[in-house]
Amino acid sequence: MINRSKIKKQVTRPGKIKKQVTRPGKIKKVMGEYKSGKLKTSSGKKVTNRKQAIAIALSQAQKKKGSRKK
Repeated sequence: MINRSKIKKQVTRPGKIKKQVTRPGKIKKVMGEYKSGKLKTSSGKKVTNRKQAIAIALSQAQKKKGSRKK
């Protein structure tokens, strides 16, 4: 069962609502890597921008959700 507090509703078009489930554990781990200076981009460069770190965290959380076995 999905915890309702973790569901964010995004309105993409009038009348359409897109539900997105976040994975706070994965996001917390990636942001910890950013704070300690260990987070790197796919090309191997060190991430210095907080917004870029957030984008990477959300991307990895989405990948993790899709690759889970049933």
